[in-house]
Amino acid sequence: MSYLSRNLCIGLITGALMLSTGGLAPATAQEIPNDFSAIVRQKLPAVVAITTRQIIQDQTTLNDFLNPFDGGGRIQPQVREALGSGFVISPEGYIVTNNHVVADATEIHVVFSDKETAPARVVGRDPATDIAVLKVEPRPNMTATAWGDSDAMQPGAWTIAIGSPFGLGGTVTVGVLSARSRDIQAGPYDDFLQTDASINRGNSGGPLFNARGEVIGVNTAIVSPSGGSIGIGFAVPSRTARTVVDQLISTGRIERGFIGVRLQEITPSIAEALGMPGAKGALVASVEAGSPAQKAGIQAGDVITRFNDKDIQGVHD
Repeated sequence: MSYLSRNLCIGLITGALMLSTGGLAPATAQEIPNDFSAIVRQKLPAVVAITTRQIIQDQTTLNDFLNPFDGGGRIQPQVREALGSGFVISPEGYIVTNNHVVADATEIHVVFSDKETAPARVVGRDPATDIAVLKVEPRPNMTATAWGDSDAMQPGAWTIAIGSPFGLGGTVTVGVLSARSRDIQAGPYDDFLQTDASINRGNSGGPLFNARGEVIGVNTAIVSPSGGSIGIGFAVPSRTARTVVDQLISTGRIERGFIGVRLQEITPSIAEALGMPGAKGALVASVEAGSPAQKAGIQAGDVITRFNDKDIQGVHD
């Protein structure tokens, strides 16, 4: 699990809140399900725990000075073990996880819900979006997940996280989508779903489901002053993850187009400075010399409001 290093001011508020229900219409059973046990039973076999081992040749710990050599005078390599989560995306044995779970691993195993363990190999990795695809030998009647539409998710919608926090496989937590398009300064494709479903160490790479049991995100990071969940977790949206996964399965690598612009959000103050109050779109902050954008006549200060017949509301569109 990735952690965001930032100064946090946390306040705890306790008290009683009484609401009058006189003016509220009762929620229907479809709006508030009794539980999610049926979805969990169906999807749990598709969620895996991931264990990795990495051989560390460079030794910089105290053990190097206490016992740096084996009996033959050779430096002893160290083994670093890590835990993560993932989910089967096709019956052919392809598994989605986070890049940071398997990066630099020399040995990878996945553990299924029935405790069966299988070796896995890396099909492809994309550090830019922190997505990786693994491959295991297909199992009989292998359960796979299906992608959902992260763009259709609205704040307040149910979310279900399944993974292996602290090595506790098959852990289920439920929450809501707290926000969309969160920029947490984690990389070039900073566009995360935020959820309050509990996510901890070991949840990295696990699925975030909607109430229909579709994968709408890949759990990736949390904000935490202590390393544990405080209800602020982030997932790569399925809109991004699905495209990356499909390309990794097809070619083993990611190829991206190059336009040559750096974009910036249009804040109210920027819109006012541009003489465009209430403007929506993406502001061109700079244009790289010799780039396709420059050749097309795009200049710094331009505002992109429409692209490929789609209205642009911000840089993440």
